[in-house]
Amino acid sequence: MENYNEIQVRELNKSPLGQAFEVILSPPACDTKGDIPLSPMRRKTTSLSDIKKKLDAAEEKRKSQGAEVQKQLAEKREHAKEVIQKAADQSNNFSKMTEEKLNQKMEAYKEKHSAQMEALTDKFRARDKKIEEAKRRESMKER
Repeated sequence: MENYNEIQVRELNKSPLGQAFEVILSPPACDTKGDIPLSPMRRKTTSLSDIKKKLDAAEEKRKSQGAEVQKQLAEKREHAKEVIQKAADQSNNFSKMTEEKLNQKMEAYKEKHSAQMEALTDKFRARDKKIEEAKRRESMKER
């Protein structure tokens, strides 16, 4: 907390709803400076071996990060290949299933069509037989 020499309070507004005040603080009285020392920062002297160690560590870090990035890219590529392969497999399976269903429908159509044609043929044969029999009876009556 800061030390203030003088505090002034002035009344600004007085109304039935309340009062307003203005508090004026004077500047601090003490002439002491802050706790921060004003001495210049001392530079740490670094040797050539320290610099080489830091450079080697930085190079090693860069290489490991590069390897990590390469690993992640390889994983992404592998995942993309798997997704593409899965999509191709699904497409092939869909095509095979569709072809099988179509073949089944075509086979059912052929069977139904053959049965209908057989039924029509039988119907026409029966009609031809009746006509033939009627002609024979007619010819028998005439004789």
